[in-house]
Amino acid sequence: MTMNKEEKFLESRILELAQRCYQKNIYTYSDFLNLNEQNILNSFINKLPPVNFELTGGNVYAERKIVAFIPEFAGYEENLPIEIIKIAPLNFKFSDKLSHRDYLGAILNLGIDRAKIGDIIVKNDVAYVYAIEGIVSFITENLTRIKHTSVMCEVYPLSDIDTTPEMAEVRGTVQSVRLDSVISLAFGTSRSSIVGNIEEGRVFVNGKLITSNGYQVKEGDIVSVRGIGRCRYDENLGVTKKGRNLIKISKYV
Repeated sequence: MTMNKEEKFLESRILELAQRCYQKNIYTYSDFLNLNEQNILNSFINKLPPVNFELTGGNVYAERKIVAFIPEFAGYEENLPIEIIKIAPLNFKFSDKLSHRDYLGAILNLGIDRAKIGDIIVKNDVAYVYAIEGIVSFITENLTRIKHTSVMCEVYPLSDIDTTPEMAEVRGTVQSVRLDSVISLAFGTSRSSIVGNIEEGRVFVNGKLITSNGYQVKEGDIVSVRGIGRCRYDENLGVTKKGRNLIKISKYV
C-alpha cells in the first residue's frame, strides 16, 4: 500500500510511541485514531517492536480509539488517559435540540484538535464526550454555550457512566447478505449510492476497510460508513416465499 504524507507521519508517530514503550519500559499512548487511521495501523503492525498494545476508545462500542502500548515488565498498571465529559443544558425546557455535529462543532471551535476527541454519544438530550484527559479541564471551563443553549460540563471517570449507544431495529429483505444490500437497508439509501461509498474507501467492517460491495456480512459485524453512520448486522431471520432473506439490523442512533 502506497502511503501519502499524512499516513507516513502517522506511521512514524506510532512507531516512535512503540519504540519508547519498548526501550524505556513505560506506557505510551496515541491520540484518538479514526477508522482509516486504525486500518493504516493494522497495515504496519509487523514493523512494531515486541510490545503489547491495545486499541480502545473507552468502551466496547467505540469507533474512535487510542492505541495504548503496554510495557511487558513495568510491574504496575496505568489508567487510560481518557475521561468523559458530560454536557447537559442548564435548562432542558428551553434548550435547542442538539446533535452530535453541534457538540463536536462547539468543542472544535474552542481550538481543540479533533484527534483529542473520541466518540460522542448523545442520549436523552445529554452528550457524553470521550476526550484525552489533558484537554478536559480546558473544555469544561470554556464550553458554556452551544448554539442558543447554555450548557454545563462535568467530568466523569470511564467507569462511572453507562454510555451504551441507543440502537434502532431495522428489518427487511435482501436478495443476499452483501455489504451494499445491508447498508442500503439500514440507512434507507439506494444500492447504487452505497457502491460509490464502498469503492471510494468510506466503508469499514469491524474497523477494517472493505472496498468490495459483494463482501458477505456476518452476524455481529459492525459496519461503519463515514458521513452516514454505523449499524450492526444481527441475524438472518429466514427466507421468504420469494426466496429473499429476511434480516435484522441494529442501527446506531
